[in-house]
Amino acid sequence: MNVRIIRSQCCGSGLCAEIAPDVFALDSKQKSTVIDSDGAEVEKLIEAAEACPCSAIIVEDDAGEQVAP
Repeated sequence: MNVRIIRSQCCGSGLCAEIAPDVFALDSKQKSTVIDSDGAEVEKLIEAAEACPCSAIIVEDDAGEQVAP
């Protein structure tokens, strides 16, 4: 799985870091960053992407196909 943040869309809500703290963290600019794509199960990655109020998280499978949101 691959997880990407569209930083220009990130509003810094922090929901992703609450849902999957081993995957996401907020940086010094209060923007989400991916610290470990493999830090959570796929279901948690999808949950974080769907919960993002800014639609800034993209989850892709190993073939590069978008699976969330």
